Amino acid sequence: MTIKLARAGWPVLLASAVLLLGCSGVSDLTKDRVARSETAVRQAQQTIGNSENGAVELQKARDHLELARRALNDNKEQPALRHAREAELNAELAVARAQSAAARRAAQELQASIRTLREEAARGSVATDTP
Repeated sequence: MTIKLARAGWPVLLASAVLLLGCSGVSDLTKDRVARSETAVRQAQQTIGNSENGAVELQKARDHLELARRALNDNKEQPALRHAREAELNAELAVARAQSAAARRAAQELQASIRTLREEAARGSVATDTP
């Protein structure tokens, strides 16, 4: 009788083992998240180019992306998700820093042009007032 019970338990044990092995891998959602972070880092690199603004954040993004890839290869779901999100956030921050610096430069150039125009206008009004 114990042999019959043992034989009857094998399918259940086998099914449980297959289920556990299936769960031990990384989900497609996590793989997609890492792929999205790869895209974000690549796009940030293209946006920033060789600019120093955002370079530190971009390097952090690359570092986290590498850690996410390693975690993915090691079938570590949570670390892969965490590092993928960090990579994406750092990539976004790098782009924001670079865009902010570009906007600051443009504003400074505009202010300089306005000052020049005002100076020229002031000289022009002085020249017309003098006989």
